[in-house]
Amino acid sequence: MSRSRVIHIVEPEIELVLVRRLRAGDSTAFDEIYAAFNNRLLGFLTRMARNRSVAEDLLEETWLRLVSSAEDLRADTRLGPWLFTVARNLYVSYCRSRVRENAYTADLVLLWPGELPRTPFDAASFNEFEERLEAAVAQLPPTYREAVLLVCVEQLRPVDAAEVCGISAELLRQRLKRARELISRLITDQNSSTETGRKELSHVTRG
Repeated sequence: MSRSRVIHIVEPEIELVLVRRLRAGDSTAFDEIYAAFNNRLLGFLTRMARNRSVAEDLLEETWLRLVSSAEDLRADTRLGPWLFTVARNLYVSYCRSRVRENAYTADLVLLWPGELPRTPFDAASFNEFEERLEAAVAQLPPTYREAVLLVCVEQLRPVDAAEVCGISAELLRQRLKRARELISRLITDQNSSTETGRKELSHVTRG
């Protein structure tokens, strides 16, 4: 079964309507916002924290922040950038309190949404590539990793992603460019290691 993730993008106009309803105390507005953003926020926090249980705790706090701030939101608030900013800041606070990041865990969710492979061979190649890509992104420094996740996975505009990270759009673009270079290098290194291992195994089996 495919582990591909469907990302729901909320149009800016709809976000503003939801904010207006939320400010007015419409509880159903929160339910709609939760349905639209919960999985996206969980995916982002899981990849940043690299620990599912930590991500879930940070996600719960993110929603609590929205509830407590609902009436004070500005009418022109963009929900996507606002929620990812809160989630990202909570993660940063968590890291500062622990000094270092948690160890890599096996419960990372799939990184890249994509189409289903068409044949068994395609599926095997597709899954192998995604696993290498997931591992490569997990090795990125946090500042590069969050840039990739926000722009490439969550599909935020670079200017919105920069706002989430509290940096300029130009610096965000530089981090994204550097992150892509590192990912390419890491995947290349993985391919080289795999090929070397196959050659060694072939030599042993022939011997």
